[in-house]
Amino acid sequence: MKILGLIPARGGSKGIPGKNIKLLGGKPLLAYTVEAAKASTLLDRVILSSDDAKIIDVAKDLGLEVPFVRPAELAGDATSSLEVIRHALEELRSQGEEYDAVCLLQPTTPFRQEGLIDDVIRKFTEGNFDSLISVREVPAEFNPHWIFEEKEGKLQIATGEQKIITRRQELPKAYHRDGAVYITKTSVLLEQNSLYGGNIGFIDTTGSPYVNIDTREDWEEAERHLSRLLLKSVSLIIKKLQNLI
Repeated sequence: MKILGLIPARGGSKGIPGKNIKLLGGKPLLAYTVEAAKASTLLDRVILSSDDAKIIDVAKDLGLEVPFVRPAELAGDATSSLEVIRHALEELRSQGEEYDAVCLLQPTTPFRQEGLIDDVIRKFTEGNFDSLISVREVPAEFNPHWIFEEKEGKLQIATGEQKIITRRQELPKAYHRDGAVYITKTSVLLEQNSLYGGNIGFIDTTGSPYVNIDTREDWEEAERHLSRLLLKSVSLIIKKLQNLI
């Protein structure tokens, strides 16, 4: 199976201006995803989709291919990931490149556990899924079976059930997308016009560090995460030095 790695990074971020190339821990946010993609042994090609000249220049400096410039009309707040992927496939097809699946890697989820991308690809191909996404478990208090929604001025259980599940232990596991990795068959993307299809696999990343950067608060959390990693590394070095004395 021939798999394209696609990193989408548009300009014009309003919440954090210049977010995709803003320095996080001394390097552009984009660099974290580029490094993860380059570490994969199962992606056949990795490219950037962007409308922004500054982002494109940074991507090239990071060694990322940029075979086309995304048109401005596909770089707005309302542009979907599906539209971006379909555009990339059409551009590459016009250049004689065809792929069986696309692996979408969003820069706004910079901290991926080592080997995650290849783990996703293996499970995707072995399970013959339409798509496979990385997810995290929803805490019990936010489980859809314990969530209420308003209808005609009254509350009802979001799942449509008449009786609520009373014990936490009886709740079925629920997950939310973490944004780290999506992979979808090209046939599903182009023929069904869907990012998911009907047969969706998943990998649970709940045990690994997670930040999905959308707001300034998210950015600050990412900086705190890097500070914790640095402190941990320094502590390990000191411990090793003490053992040598």
